[in-house]
Amino acid sequence: MNRYFDHNATTPMSAAARSAWLEAAERHWHNPSSLYREAGFAKQKLEEARERLATLLGCEDAERVVFTSGATESNNALFSSFAQSLPKDVRIAISSIEHPSVREPARAAFSNRVIEIPVNADGVVEPERVRELIEKESLALVSVMAANNESGALQPWDEIAKACETAGVLFHTDAAQWFGKMGQGVTAFCRQPGEGGKPSLQHYITGSAHKFGGPKGAGFIVLREETESLRFIRGGPQESGRRAGTENYPAAEAMVTALEEITPRLDEIAVTQQAHRDEFITAMKQSFPDLRIISERAPRLWNTVLMVMPRHENLKWLTRLTRRGFSISTGSACSSGREGSSVVVQALGASPQELKRVVRVSGGWEHAREDWLALADAFCQVDQELAGRSS
Repeated sequence: MNRYFDHNATTPMSAAARSAWLEAAERHWHNPSSLYREAGFAKQKLEEARERLATLLGCEDAERVVFTSGATESNNALFSSFAQSLPKDVRIAISSIEHPSVREPARAAFSNRVIEIPVNADGVVEPERVRELIEKESLALVSVMAANNESGALQPWDEIAKACETAGVLFHTDAAQWFGKMGQGVTAFCRQPGEGGKPSLQHYITGSAHKFGGPKGAGFIVLREETESLRFIRGGPQESGRRAGTENYPAAEAMVTALEEITPRLDEIAVTQQAHRDEFITAMKQSFPDLRIISERAPRLWNTVLMVMPRHENLKWLTRLTRRGFSISTGSACSSGREGSSVVVQALGASPQELKRVVRVSGGWEHAREDWLALADAFCQVDQELAGRSS
């Protein structure tokens, strides 16, 4: 794993999560919605996992937490539900750098009533722009991600949530990249101070297990209140009638275990890994003076570097680094392989040629300084190889 630098796409399942999944699958494989004793045990364990996740998120009401198959399902489910529950003529706003799992369902559900919030030169949504749009457009919903999956830029979700609450506007944040990387502020998602100092219930949160060492096919939604009657998948009464289908207790157990394991370590990890990442950037700039780092001046995830290389197309970089055992990406995994796939760089007004030179490096929790510097050296080797082919 020391040469795997695509953690924003997916992470390896942690040893603790794997063990939790195996034990749950072996001992409590029964249908939690059945009525016999063993099924009751599975149901009890599922609800315990929900309580533990609610505690991690700062939710006083565990019923606000709905287990899903991941952030993509969660985001699709929410926007479909919003389209049914909100008045037919309302307008909503999403940031111009949202993940496709937000952008596409928002457009499908609200058509030409979706306003894109621009970002500043650092790839960050400014709360003041959101306030202006709320006042000007009479918005019903705002969706801004917590941390960008491509650039790693942290978005001021807390300020935007407060602005929405003040205006009586619903707020949603796709926090898939935040959980498992940011130690401080995890419980603040559900504990925004509202009127009279009470916790705010005005916003929705979505997350995905495989971004923080959990299994693929597991995720969650946090609703704005425990009694909310949104229905995502119709059928049986599972998940309090919100999401029909047999509950996947082993996946839920592994997801919660992964987040419990990594969260207490994140502050320490961030200090160490950010230093390694910054050394990598320094080494890259020495070899590539014209290198452009996207959102370099913005607070961002400690593991992420989004670069516009000064020469050679990104697929050439990717394939040759792969041959050397290094895994990187050309941007979002959900849009990679398409020309100009970087939503962030596009939002910043890059040229078509620049879009073809975008690469993303996203490290993990255990990478050593030597791993980052070996990657920088591999970039130099690939550059020399490509230059030789060109000549």
